[in-house]
Parts: sequence; C-alpha cells; structure tokens
Amino acid sequence: MASTVREAQDQNRFAADTERFRRELLAHCYRMVGSAQDAEDLVQETYLRAWRSYAGFEGRASIRSWLYKIATNVCLTALEPRRIRVLPSGLAGPYEGPDRPPSHGAPGEVSWLEPLPDRWIAPAADDPAAVVVARESVRLALIASLQHLPARQRAILILREVLAFSAAETAEILGTTTAAVKSGLQRARARLGELEPAAEDLLEPTDQRARALLDGYIAAFESSDASLLEQVLRTDATLEATPFPEWYAGRVNCIHLLDSYVLGAPGDWQMIATTANGQPAAAVYKRDTDGALRAHGIVVLAPTATGVSRVVEFHDPALVALFGFPGLLAD
Repeated sequence: MASTVREAQDQNRFAADTERFRRELLAHCYRMVGSAQDAEDLVQETYLRAWRSYAGFEGRASIRSWLYKIATNVCLTALEPRRIRVLPSGLAGPYEGPDRPPSHGAPGEVSWLEPLPDRWIAPAADDPAAVVVARESVRLALIASLQHLPARQRAILILREVLAFSAAETAEILGTTTAAVKSGLQRARARLGELEPAAEDLLEPTDQRARALLDGYIAAFESSDASLLEQVLRTDATLEATPFPEWYAGRVNCIHLLDSYVLGAPGDWQMIATTANGQPAAAVYKRDTDGALRAHGIVVLAPTATGVSRVVEFHDPALVALFGFPGLLAD
C-alpha cells in the first residue's frame, strides 16, 4: 500500500513538473521531423523516457532543458532511418510542361511534409508576444526549409535560434562541445539562407485581411468560380499540393489549373476555416460520387497585404480528423 501511494505521489509530482512543457515540446518535435502525427508519437516517447529516469533527475539542469535533451535525442534517433519530408517545391522548379492534370507521385516515393494544427501548440492567449513567436516558428516555409538541413544542424539551429538556449546549454543537450555547436550553427544558418525563400511579412491569421482572403478562397471553391481567385491570389502566387510532385507559379497558371482540373461544379467542394502553422487554413471536403461530402485534406494559405502568395494543399483525409473535424460533412 505504501509503495502504491508513493508511486502515485511521484506521478503527480512528475506531471506537475513536466506537463506544462508538453505543447512546446510538441512544436519542437514537429520542427525536427515535419509531421504532426510523428511529433505526437515522439512527445509520448519523450515523456515515457522522462518518467523512467525521473527518479534519478537531481536538478543539475532545469526541468525544461532536461526534457528538451530527451526530446531532441528521441527525434534524432527517429530521423536516422527516415527520408526527409518535403513539399513539391522542394523537389524541383515549377511545372512548365504541357497542359494536363497534375499526376500523383508513386506511393511511398516521397515523404511529404504535414501541416500542424495551431490548437496543438497555442500558448496562453494572455501572452500576445508568445503567440506571435509560436506562429512564426512553425510557418510552412520555415519548416520545409529546416527539413533540408542535416538532422544535428537542424537541432542546433532550432535550439539556438528558435528556443534561445545558450551555446553551452545546446552542447549539453546534444552531448557535444560549445565549439561544435557554434560551428554547426554557422553552417546551418548558411544553408538555411540558401534554402529559405525571401522573407515575407505574412498577416497574422487573426488579421481581418487574412480572414477575408481565406473567405474569398473558400467562396471560389464552393461556388466553382475561378474569377474570385483573381481577388485572392497575388500575381506571383504559387500553388502546390501533396501528393503531386508538380507545382505551379504565377496567378494565371494557378487559376488555369484550378479552373480546368479541380473546381468542378458549384457544390462539389466545401471548406471549414481553421488555422495551421500560424497561417489561415481550411479543412477541405469533396463531394463523392454518392453525393456525400467526404474529408479531402487541409489547405494552408500564406496571406500578405497584397494577397495570398502561396497555397499549399495536403490531400490526405486523415489530416482532417487530426484537425478535429469529422470525416463526413452534412449538407
């Protein structure tokens, strides 16, 4: 009986010490691996390992840095046998071939990046600065670029630049030297500078202009009206969708593709507004041959003051459930 009580007390103390870091650890694992579902599994593994070693934790480091050490090494181990996750724009330049519908990539040929529901990692709403930082650190363009860094460089850059750990703390987390951290950070910055697209001043998803752009995009699909996209997309907008390797650059090309091969008839599509990766997004439903509106995927927009600069749609019905929406939608 005494041992049972003691174990319960230990579990309560462990939860009190560690649970407040779960959301930020989830964001950290997502930055590392580019998959919301994998990140969730890796956080569970982190907490399992932390619990197993909790009795030996003697406060030589903060609880937070101790958890980040475990989480980072869990991610690095998980990444060893895996291919990096990418978006179509990370494979090649924009499609410039003959006019035809986009073609599916072969199953398993590419590991695709996944979107992250904002509600999974949202900090307290009473800290507006923390909310903005959290959103900026998981934006799709950044996450896509991070995946192209070697795993340890990725970890160094995230720990130093996003989470603001010192070089010494980062070295402790990764089991290396401060000099190695500084060198790795320099290389990671240089490589990220080559990979990351030009910085854009994206509107916050709470900005009325961002919501108007999302509403316009949704209206274009639900009414099958390509002309509405003229009011939403910038002239230099890009459009990409997994699992299609091709992507399209320029508003004219984007609208032509959607009008010719995607929009269909009014009522074929329905969307529910949400947020993902600190950006306006929508859960997407498509009408099936039996007339039912079935989960299709998640679309994420990059809104700016002059229109949407980038549209990324993830064609995966399982993601709709991940975002908390039903698989079947009533008319």
